[in-house]
Amino acid sequence: MAVSVQEIKDLMKATGVGMMDCKKALEEAEGDTEKAVTILREKGLATQAKKSSRVAAEGIVTSVVEGNVGAVVEVNIETDFAANNDEFKAFVAAVAKTVIEKDPADVDALKAATISGGSKSVEETLQDLFIKIRENMVIRRFKRLEGVLVPYVHGGGSIGVMVKLDTDLPADKVFEVGKNCALQVAAMNPAYLNRESVPAEVLDEEKKIIMTQMAEDPKMASKPEQVRAKIAEGKVGKYYSENCLLEQAYVKDDKMNVQNYIKTAAKELGGNINVVEYVRFERGEGIEKKKDDFAAEVASMASGNK
Repeated sequence: MAVSVQEIKDLMKATGVGMMDCKKALEEAEGDTEKAVTILREKGLATQAKKSSRVAAEGIVTSVVEGNVGAVVEVNIETDFAANNDEFKAFVAAVAKTVIEKDPADVDALKAATISGGSKSVEETLQDLFIKIRENMVIRRFKRLEGVLVPYVHGGGSIGVMVKLDTDLPADKVFEVGKNCALQVAAMNPAYLNRESVPAEVLDEEKKIIMTQMAEDPKMASKPEQVRAKIAEGKVGKYYSENCLLEQAYVKDDKMNVQNYIKTAAKELGGNINVVEYVRFERGEGIEKKKDDFAAEVASMASGNK
């Protein structure tokens, strides 16, 4: 069946797919635009499955608060170029809003939920977007919090942080304190909130490492065991100051730690403020990026392999 140039243009505009693919889909659908879109989606899904082995380590981490509910979300894509696509950015924002509104139990439940502001599921919306962008996309993780929350996004989506405060002051009065704590989390990446949060096995391993190091140091090895144990305790204190948010040196004034900054700020505001939880996602952390052999890729393309 012959299809008109205008029909092809309309389908291209609606889907973002190339001219020849649109032409073939319309011919196969006998001019039925909706059926053609379905055909393209099906082809897109097939291509998405083929591309799913390609590493998606770029993308966006966002941190959003609405009222007393917030979400930190990471959505990955293959290239930073595609991550800057306005439609991809809008999709990530809608996913975060869906987390806030629907409170999904996990990523699978999130993908099955109807996306905020739309009529399709999050997964269906992702697949529709894939038809346009043609890159593997992965909703990797999210965290939803409730309470007095302060969000922070660094570097256009490279790091997303959310800090939860316990306070008797209005949320707007403590926002700056929360923001400064979020900046601290983004910059210093503390592993734990406070020393009480550090697992016993982590401390035992740290002490073991310190004692082994001293045993191998001629100056330390000659010291009595109880002296070395006391020195080890001091070194564990340094571990706390490096790895626990509230004991870290405050980045804006290293003469005090974060806990002292919070206490000072709370006193000036005339109330109580405590950081009780935080979330920090860094884009692509823990994802092993594939090292592409550019010469081999070019040779593959030249030989007609996909």
